[in-house]
Amino acid sequence: MEGFLGVALNIIITVYLVIDSRKHGKSPILWGILGFFIGPLVLGIYLIRTNRKVIGWIVTILSIIGYIFLILIIVLFTALFFGGGFS
Repeated sequence: MEGFLGVALNIIITVYLVIDSRKHGKSPILWGILGFFIGPLVLGIYLIRTNRKVIGWIVTILSIIGYIFLILIIVLFTALFFGGGFS
């Protein structure tokens, strides 16, 4: 279920970036591809680049914190299940 929600979120971000980038004279193909693969981080950077700096920085910082948290969880579970625990 989490994988589906992540893909759905990236698709929503991609659609938003493609539509909004045309309004700001940006490349919709570039922003759409980046938005699909990197998602919230690209959305934050896009918002900063289109002079919506406050919300852009908030989205960027929260997405970086989320990615770091996700990496830590993956490392923790990998160490617990495959490394024999922390000794």
